[in-house]
Amino acid sequence: MTGAAVRPAATVLLLRDGEAGLEVHLLRRTRGMPFAGGMTAYPGGGVDPRDGDVDVAWAGPAPAEWAASLGCEERVARELVCAAVRETFEEAGVLLAGPPDGPDVVPDVSGDEWEAQRQALLTRDLSLAELLAGRGLVLRSDLLRPFAHWITPPQETRRYDTRFFAAGLPAGQEARDVSGEADEAGWLTPAAALAEMSAGTRPMLPPTIHTLGQLAAFPDVASALAGSPPEPLVPIMPELRTTPEGRYAELPDGTRIGMVVPLPS
Repeated sequence: MTGAAVRPAATVLLLRDGEAGLEVHLLRRTRGMPFAGGMTAYPGGGVDPRDGDVDVAWAGPAPAEWAASLGCEERVARELVCAAVRETFEEAGVLLAGPPDGPDVVPDVSGDEWEAQRQALLTRDLSLAELLAGRGLVLRSDLLRPFAHWITPPQETRRYDTRFFAAGLPAGQEARDVSGEADEAGWLTPAAALAEMSAGTRPMLPPTIHTLGQLAAFPDVASALAGSPPEPLVPIMPELRTTPEGRYAELPDGTRIGMVVPLPS
């Protein structure tokens, strides 16, 4: 039997410094969704064909540099970085962009006109390149860092080849609960999120569990960005194994990272 096609995807660990230390923005995907329904995850999603537009205004490391970092072709790197920026705006209302002549200037993305354009991105009536051009902005690839690379196991019906990026919340912007694919959104320390997962109140897929564990080693945003990626950026494709206690994900090195789906008692 031929496995499901693997779709390229990008997801973003959006970070900020909170009173208790490093915090990450997390969404709980709506129950009943065809992929990861009810699971806590980061903003992200599949690559859209227009994410590869070569006329997107760009600042920071070029697609060729990203290709070397991500281990892929230049066009794929462009698509992944654009998808990361687009999905972060679509799902959290945070735009990793700025004016070409003022890299430290943060655009104000609040208001009805911005919301209409965010909705147009969601419906694909507007591309990221068109949004940036219309606003006189450039994509800020320098705000992103490569963090991890995960591939969905072949036995799954929906498969993604996902690059994880880390990014600090730009000063002057606020992450908002705007995703139509989530019923909850907010900021948590990695330790708090993992504690809720262990208590059974916050289900997560293996990549989220593992990357939260990696984030927990960093005290603040600056150190997380400086330490990205936290280990060599090689693709991880876990194996799902069934035991009397439930289904677990096992990494290529034998590490077991957590229960995926408990078996009925």
